[in-house]
Amino acid sequence: MTAPIRPMKTLTMPTLHWTWTRWEGLSKDDLYDALALRCEVFIVEQEPYQDVDGLDRHSWHLIGRDDRGALQAYCRVVDPGLKYDEPSLGRVVTRAHLRGTGAGAALVAEALRRCDEQAWPGHANRISAQAHLQRFYGAQGYVALGEEYMEDNIPHREMVRAGRE
Repeated sequence: MTAPIRPMKTLTMPTLHWTWTRWEGLSKDDLYDALALRCEVFIVEQEPYQDVDGLDRHSWHLIGRDDRGALQAYCRVVDPGLKYDEPSLGRVVTRAHLRGTGAGAALVAEALRRCDEQAWPGHANRISAQAHLQRFYGAQGYVALGEEYMEDNIPHREMVRAGRE
C-alpha cells in the first residue's frame, strides 16, 4: 500500500516595501530589527561568528518590510575600498519561512538595482558567497573567481558581477 500523495505547499512571497538608506538614516527600529534578523540566521542557524564587524557604518542598507511593517528581508552594500576595491553586497538574509519564495532573489535584485542606478553606476560588485549559494548568485549575474576558502567555518567563494549603467 502506498501513502496518499499530498499536494505540495505553495510558497508565496509577500509584497515587500523597500527602504534604502545609509547608516545615518537607519531608525533605531530598523537597526534593531536588522541586527535581530541577522543574529537569528547568521548566529543561531549557522555557526557563531562576529556579525557586527564595523562595516555597517560604511554601507548602504536595504530593508524589506511586509504590509504589517515586519522586517522580512535585509542586506547591506559595503562601500568600495573597505572590504574589496568594489562595493560589496553582504549580510543577505530573509526570514526562514520566505526561503524558496523568491524573496531572496528579489532582495538581491533590488540591492543591485539601487547600486547600479543610485550609489555606484557602472561599478562591479564583489562578494564572498557561501559556496552552496553560487548558483543563486550566478542567476543574479555573479561569476565565481578562484578556489573555495573557509570563512567563519563555512566554505565560501569569491564572486564578482560586472558593472552596469
